[in-house]
Amino acid sequence: MDVNDLKSLNAEVKKRMDAAIEHVRKELGGLRTGRASVSLLDPVLVEAYGTTMPLNQVASLSIPEPTLIVAQPFDPTLMSAIERGVQKANLGLNPASDGKVVRIPIPSLTEERRKELSRLMHKYAEEGRNSVRQVRRDANERLKKLLKDHKISEDDERRALDEVQKITDQHIAMIDDIQKKKDGELLGK
Repeated sequence: MDVNDLKSLNAEVKKRMDAAIEHVRKELGGLRTGRASVSLLDPVLVEAYGTTMPLNQVASLSIPEPTLIVAQPFDPTLMSAIERGVQKANLGLNPASDGKVVRIPIPSLTEERRKELSRLMHKYAEEGRNSVRQVRRDANERLKKLLKDHKISEDDERRALDEVQKITDQHIAMIDDIQKKKDGELLGK
């Protein structure tokens, strides 16, 4: 095994850790912070044309004010289907239609709900950190096996293990930053 193989191992580790971070971002993006965000509606599915489609494929979404999301259907006949979809998603939102658009007000959060969401956010972040650590574990096991099979030297293994640890530390710090930022939004800090 040569330096290029170790580089490809590092690239694979980085790619898998980036995927874990992206997953955490997506999970945390779906948490409601009392401010309107179109990503809140990502889980909303609408029955349209005999199939189930994501809301953003049947309507354009906009945020005219901080506590309101407006969904303007591409096809006006889908108005009630959009309302049903938002209600079925169990997001605690009550959409209202005026015949042209569906208005989705974002209610302010109670202190109890903020704490509950904070706990959920910490859980998602910890799951992300665990995913990153699992990638590190897999990479370290591969490196140890390469050493055992005499495909790399002990020095190469040590350098590679250090590099994997450095990548791991960077990705865990990114998750911590994402969590801290979301916590600030959620708890109004």
